[in-house]
Amino acid sequence: MVRNEAPKYGSAFRSIAMLGGALATAAAVAIGAVLAVFAAATVVVIAVMSSALLGLAGLAQRARRTASPKAEDGVLEARNLGGHHWVAYGWNDRP
Repeated sequence: MVRNEAPKYGSAFRSIAMLGGALATAAAVAIGAVLAVFAAATVVVIAVMSSALLGLAGLAQRARRTASPKAEDGVLEARNLGGHHWVAYGWNDRP
């Protein structure tokens, strides 16, 4: 059966408990809001750093493409002086 009347004991404690519950709920909502702002700021910082990284990579790629390759055959001349001693020449004559 359902009782239609409230019990006559504990009404002061019930109001204090409800007030404590309301304060705890408000504190949880405030902490959740702060954490949500912190998470959003973290995502924004990661996005800014990623875009800066991609921009620098694009500039490096463009600089690499526009740099003119040096016309050289890649062969050095060397002379053996005996044993393990070699002298290379011609590498310092390149422009």
